[in-house]
Amino acid sequence: MNFEPYPFEKLNQLLQNITPSQHYSPVVLTIGEPQFQTPQFIQEELCSSAPLLQKYPKTTGEAVLREAQRNFVKKRFDVTLDDTQIIPTFGTREVLFNFPQFLLFDKETPVMAYTNPFYQIYEGAAIATRSKTLHLNLDKSNNFKPTIDEEQLATCDLVIINFPNNPTSATLSLEELGEWVELALKHDFVLLNDECYSEIYTNTPPPSLLEASLAVGNTDFKNILVINSISKRSSAPGLRSGFIAGDAKILKEYMKYRTYVGCASPLPLQSAAAKAWNDELHVEVSREVYKNNFAIAKEILGTAIPEATFYIWLEVKDALTFTQKLYKEYNVKVLPGEFLAREDARGQNPGKDYIRIALVEDETNTKDALTRIKECLGE
Repeated sequence: MNFEPYPFEKLNQLLQNITPSQHYSPVVLTIGEPQFQTPQFIQEELCSSAPLLQKYPKTTGEAVLREAQRNFVKKRFDVTLDDTQIIPTFGTREVLFNFPQFLLFDKETPVMAYTNPFYQIYEGAAIATRSKTLHLNLDKSNNFKPTIDEEQLATCDLVIINFPNNPTSATLSLEELGEWVELALKHDFVLLNDECYSEIYTNTPPPSLLEASLAVGNTDFKNILVINSISKRSSAPGLRSGFIAGDAKILKEYMKYRTYVGCASPLPLQSAAAKAWNDELHVEVSREVYKNNFAIAKEILGTAIPEATFYIWLEVKDALTFTQKLYKEYNVKVLPGEFLAREDARGQNPGKDYIRIALVEDETNTKDALTRIKECLGE
């Protein structure tokens, strides 16, 4: 299998021979990891649940966690799920890698399509399943929203979209998501939306693909799945708590597969995660922090305030050179967009000449880092 190096490994190679300026303290804006303490009530629940380590966790997840996740979906999206329509997972990275292997196992010549730029696990899953890959390019010409020729779409077995989008911060409306649901039914492919940034928004809560499925009359979520995670929502990536939800027929067989994977979440983590999924107040606090960071970016860099995520997708001239210069002269690390994308059939990389800036620091560090970026841009 020919897996590509991870974007952060490519970044390390790009910067390996550069000594950063010692006039500045280092700032890392490359990874989507909230730089805030996990809320105290979650930590306390984790500690108090430590005695549960003596027990094996169930692959299906504990009832308290399943209920908390169903409650979250109901409160946030007004979608009612039963136990057959949701599976707790060990974060979402493992799902994105192993679900395609489950789904496409019996396909002689599987075809996967996914957004480009993308979370690299999508590509890893395509390689692991020996799938033919179709890229749904996101660029200025389509306002960073996926488009594809229906003739190509008809060949797909699995389509992965990612909205709200990492790294472009684009969102899809309920109507736009509904169009994708109808395409999945028309061409009989499985459609999965990676919704891990659904809770980091500035004003209007972005819709779920589950909502869109109901809106177009697909009430049993045929061919439709979503994943979501607590990592960004609760500043708790270490809890590794996520879920996959939607089509019960698919999930029934996937659950059997998961009993062999061995990725059940430890019981103390499940207990703490259930507390987090059931609480909204702590999410509102962090959401305001990210919203304020976007306002700072608008003031300093003149960027528009995105509707969701905590990323700035900033167009720059020669992103690789800019990234090196920013690190060398200002001791700030950002991620070149071309590391997050691949060339299409025309030889064009939709991430070229962009950098991804993760606004995951507090206000003081954010102002400092963005001011350095502005100075570098002005040189």
